This record gives sequence, C-alpha cells and structure tokens, in this order.
Amino acid sequence: MKQLLVLGILTLWLTTAFGQKPTDITGIWWNDEKTSKIEVVEQNGHYVGTIVYMIPEKYENGEAPKDKENPDETLRNRSIVGLQILSQLTYDSGKQEWQGGRIYDPKSGKTYDCFAWFEKDTNTLSLKGYVVGIRWLGKSTEWTRTSLN
Repeated sequence: MKQLLVLGILTLWLTTAFGQKPTDITGIWWNDEKTSKIEVVEQNGHYVGTIVYMIPEKYENGEAPKDKENPDETLRNRSIVGLQILSQLTYDSGKQEWQGGRIYDPKSGKTYDCFAWFEKDTNTLSLKGYVVGIRWLGKSTEWTRTSLN
C-alpha cells in the first residue's frame, strides 16, 4: 500500500515538474545559425514571432538585410529586423505542442505550415516547417532561448 502511495506521489510530482505551459514558448530565441533573435509573444490566443535582432555581420552598408526574396515585389525593400516570421501557433495540451502555425523563411521567400515543441527542455525549441499538410515532408530546426542583450 505504501509503495502505491509513493508511486502515485512520484507520478504526480513528475507530471507537474515536466509539464509545460502554453506560455513556455514565449521569450527571445536565437535561430539555429545564431544570426538573428526572434521574440515570441502571445497575441489574441496565438503565438507569433518577430525578428528583433540580427548580428552586425549580416548588415549591408550599415543597414539590416532586406526581404529580397519575398514573392511580393513591393515587400522586397522592407527590413528583415522587425519582420514577423512566425504566426498563428496555438497550443495543444494533449500533444504538448504548438500547431496550426505558419513560418516565413526570408532566405527563400517561402512560407510553410509549422508546429513547435520542446524535445529536450524549455530552453531548446524545435520547429518544423512543412508543405502540403504533410508533417513528415519538411525541415526541422532548433532555436535556443536567450535574452535580447
């Protein structure tokens, strides 16, 4: 009987200790190349991410790079810094992931469906962009939690 009680308490503790919250995704993240920082915030029940910093080595003539590959020619002169690249993510507590989102890749000018999850810990965010609604047909990346400074 004592063993069942201890097992029950341990299970409850582990579930609480390792459970994640929808807001765990919020914060500042380095992209996988450590060239830009993305701030993820909650807006109207969805999570969005905006590039808030780019390393100075990527600047051209003292200016942040432009969105040169955007399929909309009228947007090709906008700065990458300040660009929202992640949108519409919502948290699914059953799957413990953020899903239903879109991610924009400024390098290619393409937008993909995406979802995100924590595989290791809440300081390493895994994201996967995919096409045609097929999750396994895509590319994964990892962002690392950081600060703006």
